[in-house]
Amino acid sequence: MSVTAPRGFEAAGVAAGLKSTGAKDVAVVVNRGPLKVGAAVFTSNRAKANPILWSQQAIADGVVEAVVLNSGGANCFTGSFGFQTTHQTAEKAAELLGVGAGDIQVCSTGLIGTGDEVFRAKVLAGTEAAIAGLDRDGGVAASEAIMTTDSRAKRAIHEGAGWAIGGMAKGAGMLAPGLATMLVVLTTDAVLDSAQADAALRTATRRSFDRLDSDGCMSTNDQVTLLVSGASGVTPSPDEFTAALAAVCLNLAEQLQGDAEGAAHDITIEVRHAASEDDAVEVGRSVARNNLFKAAIFGNDPNWGRVLAAIGTTDATFDPYDVDVWMNGVRVCTAGGPDRPREDVDLTPRATDIVIDLKVGDETATIRTNDLTHDYVHENSAYSS
Repeated sequence: MSVTAPRGFEAAGVAAGLKSTGAKDVAVVVNRGPLKVGAAVFTSNRAKANPILWSQQAIADGVVEAVVLNSGGANCFTGSFGFQTTHQTAEKAAELLGVGAGDIQVCSTGLIGTGDEVFRAKVLAGTEAAIAGLDRDGGVAASEAIMTTDSRAKRAIHEGAGWAIGGMAKGAGMLAPGLATMLVVLTTDAVLDSAQADAALRTATRRSFDRLDSDGCMSTNDQVTLLVSGASGVTPSPDEFTAALAAVCLNLAEQLQGDAEGAAHDITIEVRHAASEDDAVEVGRSVARNNLFKAAIFGNDPNWGRVLAAIGTTDATFDPYDVDVWMNGVRVCTAGGPDRPREDVDLTPRATDIVIDLKVGDETATIRTNDLTHDYVHENSAYSS
């Protein structure tokens, strides 16, 4: 059921003709209340798509009635026409739902730099059709309608004591901080105010989506939106809710990692004993973005020297000649020198675990990435829809 698992929500996903395949490409998620609380986080890319520009303004009052999402077109770098398209989408949804356009979030994903009257007409028609088809069981269809190069829909649910969280996500490439190239909608029937929702969302995304760094490329359209209906009447403690939301976000982030374009390995990089959490993140990200390291993993080569070379480019506090590195449970480097033979490491499984021990503090962080493959290069050289 995805986003319609919590009480107070309806959703739909329809085919509006934006995709040449005829697959679903417009989704709507509606909050029926009684609360209409919303929070959102957006890409940190300075080049922002028109739906981001609209949604950032619309979320200011902490109220969200509905989210309208389309795949098959990013509506980015399409000028004033594109912003008007987003505005008209919000107005269409608001008119049909009997609410204000300023309480509608709009999200788009697809190819950048394309958009015309046909695109606009299809998005508006799809919005109308989706709202006409809203259903308590529409979460699955909605999750399918936001897919682009995804091979499968991503959904997650958490059941609390009398309350729940639901989530759906899309993303398979351009996965880097600033949320990864993702659209995510999260829903809950717990009772929260806008400040609590915003704080919980920012904490949850910081340790999940913002630490997914598949290919180092940041999208223009990233958005994660949380809708709060309060329909359960239950008020969990802030810590309990934030932990549950973080678990849902991490689940979705791991699904995004596992569906990354062309990937043959899912690489988890855990940095231990850093002087600060920021240092741990910086070190982990330096490895996640190192193409030589990623190519070695693709070739099942435990080349730990590329790990040390990558972390040596950072400003983190550590002694590069006193670092330990494990690959899939085998310590291949100790104190900056060789340890167990490379032949002891089996990198043939898809799951690849890298542990880096900096030996200077008590902080840790985990970054998730993928290897660099022939299929990734091919898919991103051929992708145009």
